[in-house]
Amino acid sequence: MFERKTHMIKDYHDLEVYKRGYKLALQIHKTTKGFPQHELYEIGSQIRRAAVSIPLNIAEGYGRKNYVDDFKRFLINALGSCNEVAVLLDMIKDLGYISDQYEGFKEEYDHLGRQLNKLIQTWK
Repeated sequence: MFERKTHMIKDYHDLEVYKRGYKLALQIHKTTKGFPQHELYEIGSQIRRAAVSIPLNIAEGYGRKNYVDDFKRFLINALGSCNEVAVLLDMIKDLGYISDQYEGFKEEYDHLGRQLNKLIQTWK
């Protein structure tokens, strides 16, 4: 799944972590549109930036895939952003901005974190 053979993975779009991260970033963006006005530029902006940072780091790092340490550093940054989103999800739930969506988001970001971790460990 994570091999970088050219016939399997042609670009970052083929990476499952990119696909999942991109999809989740879109969902987070749509969710934050419903936040109170005063939070759109505070916690809403912070969680959007953290969510978008994940696929951005994956894409940028993939551009350096031939330099394994560089690519892994970008994946580690993506994992850090994934953890940031997880904390922010807890905050927006506790602030009452989301309820029904919380469990789904939490599971998805936990899954994404595990995928990123595995990719970091296995990319050679």
